[in-house]
Amino acid sequence: MAQEALAPGTSLGIASVPNLRDAGGYTTADGSMVRRGIAYRANQLNPISPADLKKIADLGLKNDFDLRTAEEREAKPDVLPAGVKNVWLNVLADAKGHSPAEVEKVLSDPKMANQILGGGKASAEFVQTYRDFITLPSANAAFRQLFLSMSKKKELPALYHCTTGKDRTGWASAALLTLLGVPEDKVYEDYLRSNEYILPAYKAFIDRFVAAGGDPEIPVDILGVKAEYLRASFDQVKTQYGSIENYFDKGLGIHRARQQKLRDRFLQANNQ
Repeated sequence: MAQEALAPGTSLGIASVPNLRDAGGYTTADGSMVRRGIAYRANQLNPISPADLKKIADLGLKNDFDLRTAEEREAKPDVLPAGVKNVWLNVLADAKGHSPAEVEKVLSDPKMANQILGGGKASAEFVQTYRDFITLPSANAAFRQLFLSMSKKKELPALYHCTTGKDRTGWASAALLTLLGVPEDKVYEDYLRSNEYILPAYKAFIDRFVAAGGDPEIPVDILGVKAEYLRASFDQVKTQYGSIENYFDKGLGIHRARQQKLRDRFLQANNQ
């Protein structure tokens, strides 16, 4: 795969994992470049075809950071190339709302989904979940371990993922890119590109849901991403910590020197 030729945020074209993308390639405000080939973001790694597993093996991964809940992992355990370490970081372990597995069950009954998630309730739940990414102890512990590991050369290349690769994974990418100095518009652009890869993958499901009487906004609100979701996380960071650096420092316990190690690991001069 000629990854260097791909625009930043572009899917690697692995059909089984449509939202698998290099986290790098972006230019920071000061003109540095986020390195490619050391961190990847993705949706769930199950099912994966043998041919696609070979493509994933070619990435040379050392770690696979799974940000899902126990129910999600049990339903679809990661399929990995030999030698890749699977690390479980349960971001939503402390969450009080509907779990991802519960939402999936509700979606299987369109009429029930209309009652529970219709009228904007699904979007409101996601806005709260994105605030939870900043406030939950389990989220802080998970993101702390993820970013600490990715600051170490021996732990890379690495991949991090959740089920659709857009929410828990989306915040991880947005937080990292922001800390590295990528402009806000590019951070949102990267985040919103999940819609290009995930919604088509669920088109048959969405069509069945709507045909059975489901509100067409519900699956899009749940399976897609909206700028307002990510804004909720950044608003919580600003309210609680004042800056992304303080979030990493006070919220995640990653002090300024270790933050600099992340920058050193991920950033290179644009002409290299």
